[in-house]
Amino acid sequence: MKVALVQLRAGTQKEENIKKAVAFVRKAAQKKAEFILLPELFVYQGPSGSGVAEIIPGPTIRIFMKLAAEYGVYILCGSVYERVRGAKKVYNTAVLLNPKGRIQARYRKNHLFDAVIGRRVVRESQRFLAGKQGVVVKVKDFRVGLSICYDLRFPEFYRRYSKKGVDVLCIPSAFTHKTGKAHWEILLRSRAVENLSYVLAPNQCGVDGKGMLNYGNSMIINPWGEILARASEKREGVVFAEIKKDVIQQKRKILPSFK
Repeated sequence: MKVALVQLRAGTQKEENIKKAVAFVRKAAQKKAEFILLPELFVYQGPSGSGVAEIIPGPTIRIFMKLAAEYGVYILCGSVYERVRGAKKVYNTAVLLNPKGRIQARYRKNHLFDAVIGRRVVRESQRFLAGKQGVVVKVKDFRVGLSICYDLRFPEFYRRYSKKGVDVLCIPSAFTHKTGKAHWEILLRSRAVENLSYVLAPNQCGVDGKGMLNYGNSMIINPWGEILARASEKREGVVFAEIKKDVIQQKRKILPSFK
């Protein structure tokens, strides 16, 4: 299956962010990608986010539902702000669309990023609600486990996926440059090796609407921990790779650790 990761820089202009994302998805689909992944919060990166939150499916997701149906592809909307009726906080939600343009699954980010980065204090828990469970879904012949960004730091989360027979881990992110330079590649390759699974990790790049510098370096990694495709640190774009079921089976035969 040919997969594509979209790397972009989302700012505070929601319509412009969506326009860019649509253009990259079209580019990927025209190059015969069958599964196209967008990064975390690709619709808006700014001081808040509650103002752009939508009930799912809302106007934003419907745009990508039409694209999925038009090209007959799977699209992972890396994450959007999901409005919750009666609540001030929102969910950070990834939405998987199938080739018929229907919602196949949604995953709400379980682990919220609370950290001190230099002089900046990040408190996702102040504006987001935490999801309660993982989500496993079928994409063609692959069993896929959904996650978002900071989930990456919790290996036990992915081990639970492995126990459910997952062989592709999706990690759309907005990983910061400071932490990304130190940990992004190490963590992604570790999750691939530990679980003998492919890792698909589209990331944001550049300075976002909050003034935070993101790390870029979106990656497609095979079950042996080898990087099949890697985006640049600073530029928006799309990277592609082929993922194969028999590679997973081969590596798990060499290292039958799950047994």
